[in-house]
Amino acid sequence: MASRYLVFVYGTLRQGKPNHFRLLEANSGSAQYLGLATTCEKYPLVIASRYNIPYLLAAPGYGKRVLGEVYEVDDKMLEVLDQLEAHPKYYERKMRKVKLEESGKEVECWLYLLHKYKPFMMELPFLDDYNAAPDDPDKQYMPRDDDISDPDDI
Repeated sequence: MASRYLVFVYGTLRQGKPNHFRLLEANSGSAQYLGLATTCEKYPLVIASRYNIPYLLAAPGYGKRVLGEVYEVDDKMLEVLDQLEAHPKYYERKMRKVKLEESGKEVECWLYLLHKYKPFMMELPFLDDYNAAPDDPDKQYMPRDDDISDPDDI
């Protein structure tokens, strides 16, 4: 029997966002939406880089409790997500608690944190919800043709 994992997504993988289709591709494994959730700890969620990427910075206690979505995924989908997020070279996948909105239950989920961030990123506006990001055209996400590979690209 295949393993199942809970994953918390807060940025471009959310419903209605540019990378959400990756969670729906049957050949990438399976992902079942479980609902909205909020991180139990505060984290800085910022938009940065020339691609306007949402980053959850590995700085617990700073920022805000971040809203996202929880999915139950299989081994294959977790591998696809790790590849998309360039884990562990770029983002690092860590187990953290989130609180499911509907039930109020706290669950442990994998989420992707940026550990090698530049100090200026802590000066950027902290968001609690990527869906609430400004509609400023200069802050719109720009997909990359290549894989994320270098934290210095921020």
